Amino acid sequence: MSEHSGSASGAPAGASAPSTIRLTVGQALVRFLAAQYTERDGERQRLIAGTFGIFGHGNVAGVGQALLQNAVDPAEGEAEMPYYQARNEQNMVHAAVAYARTKNRLQTLACTASIGPGSTNMVTGAALATIDRIPVLILPSDVFAGRAVDPVLQQLEDERAMDVTVNDAFRPVSRFFDRIWRPEQLIPSALAAMRVLTDPAETGAVTLALPQDVQAEAHDWPLEFFRERTWHVGRPVPEPAALDRALEVIRSARRPLVVAGGGAVYSEASAALTAFADATGIPVADTQAGKGAISADHPASVGGVGATGNDAANTLAAEADVVIGVGTRYTDFTTASHTAFRDPDVRFVNLNVKAFDAAKHSAEMLVADARTGLEALTAALAEDTGAYRAPQEHQDRARELVAAWEERSAPCFAQHDQELPAQTEIFGALNELMGEDDIVINAAGSMPGDLQALWRARTPLQYHLEYGYSCMGYELPASLGAKMAAPDSEVVAIIGDGTFQMAPQEIATIVAEDVKVILVILQNHGWSSIGALSESHGSQRFGTKYRMRNEKTGLLDGGKLPMDIAANIRSYGIEVQEVSSTDDFRSAYRRAEDSEHATAIVVNTDLYGPNPPGIGWWDVPVSQVSRLASTQEASARYEEEKAPQRHYL
Repeated sequence: MSEHSGSASGAPAGASAPSTIRLTVGQALVRFLAAQYTERDGERQRLIAGTFGIFGHGNVAGVGQALLQNAVDPAEGEAEMPYYQARNEQNMVHAAVAYARTKNRLQTLACTASIGPGSTNMVTGAALATIDRIPVLILPSDVFAGRAVDPVLQQLEDERAMDVTVNDAFRPVSRFFDRIWRPEQLIPSALAAMRVLTDPAETGAVTLALPQDVQAEAHDWPLEFFRERTWHVGRPVPEPAALDRALEVIRSARRPLVVAGGGAVYSEASAALTAFADATGIPVADTQAGKGAISADHPASVGGVGATGNDAANTLAAEADVVIGVGTRYTDFTTASHTAFRDPDVRFVNLNVKAFDAAKHSAEMLVADARTGLEALTAALAEDTGAYRAPQEHQDRARELVAAWEERSAPCFAQHDQELPAQTEIFGALNELMGEDDIVINAAGSMPGDLQALWRARTPLQYHLEYGYSCMGYELPASLGAKMAAPDSEVVAIIGDGTFQMAPQEIATIVAEDVKVILVILQNHGWSSIGALSESHGSQRFGTKYRMRNEKTGLLDGGKLPMDIAANIRSYGIEVQEVSSTDDFRSAYRRAEDSEHATAIVVNTDLYGPNPPGIGWWDVPVSQVSRLASTQEASARYEEEKAPQRHYL
């Protein structure tokens, strides 16, 4: 590569060192990304730890060439940018999200794809990342900026404007979006992208759309652009006046409840949350993203709250006069569609690094890092005369409710009088078999509900549920990303047969990279979650079972599909065990644990449960008029169950 200082070629000895370097946009981007670092609490690490990619005509000669050059002929002082070959563009974004989540948002991966469908395949992954507040860098290829070729293969032509492409679909699902029409635009855009990726309040998907001719275009770049940069991830402290207002509300509480969300995990606030619970005796419930922020073994832990929460946490939520949200965005599952918190005078204190979330439910806002905020609250409450503690009768009631719930839910783990095990039996076995630093991964369907109610997470690392976007297909690629981020942990992805059919492709990547994960596929020949929801809402499980078309009825209610999932997985080249009992599953898991390579366990389970008993509710409207009696009955129930719903004002 050539370098330029502004002087003529062949400058005499002693001339000033070159101040620019000539690189393509793709080469400059790769070199820049490899030099970015984050730091928090004195720990420094690479921000972009590697790049997933699938190459097509839009990026093979641009970013693809840059990654090749970095791998085989790096310039002096140029850091390595590892490349990982994916099989599906949506999957690679999921893997990057799982990697970033496992790294508590301090590291992530970049994802490059070709123009057209290669790029739009990443839109779902971008939405998931932004909704879940997880940083990921997305590099979709784009049309020709020079427009010498128009339309190029796979280009969307918009008659209203020449600068609209399919990549504009990324705008609403990205925290930052830019299209690099000219090489020099990369400098401010790349710096802005890093700012968003490392901002704990504003992070999410960051998208830099790269026209394919611009990727290959050469430019004289200032060397300063490629220096190592450290992006310091701060811990904002509470404003004193806001802290006083929050303390006033907490001190008034007779039946307080903490709701710990994902922010308590990402800010590494587990010790601070535990100390707060120890000091105050306030019961701590958790969301899907916050489970494990306090150990399930802690006396103050009451487990999952909301639509799929347990009865103990939901009873305490219904009675709470003060709710302290820590790093939660209060999704409808957390609030049971605004029916969970039923005290007519309930008040909220929301500790959140993002003001948007801190303001929810007319709360007293404590805009701060979860760890520093909890530390400030704990210290201030300890300074009170006699120090604030939740009333002893409230603490005792919480423990009694948890004990009652554990007794009531115990049958979920026991063997049932049915041919195949319930998925809850498998979850109970896994919960016993997995270590504190192992990682269980799951996403959409009935399984997250069962897991939130039943899983006892002992560390923040152990429980990895994607439920902000509830995206089928997340689990398998997420196991790859999580294992890359935590190579010493056993990573187990629990995957339904429906989800497996949507996104099995990254098994090939797992094999190619020899990544040791355990895939647990629960086969029940249908969509269990939506089937149960359909039945409870009067739609008779229509379209939710995997069946052949019945010539007599014209419906999909014939015999089971002959698909052999175990054989399908074996075709990728990994070991598969197929079991039909919980005891056999335990043995299979131990064998998988002892293996040095990826293993799959296909478990034949019962489609109909049983599932955990619970009092949570979720608002899914039912048809108000129908000729079907099942729908009429469901509609009447819906109106009754909706009655407690309200705004928290």
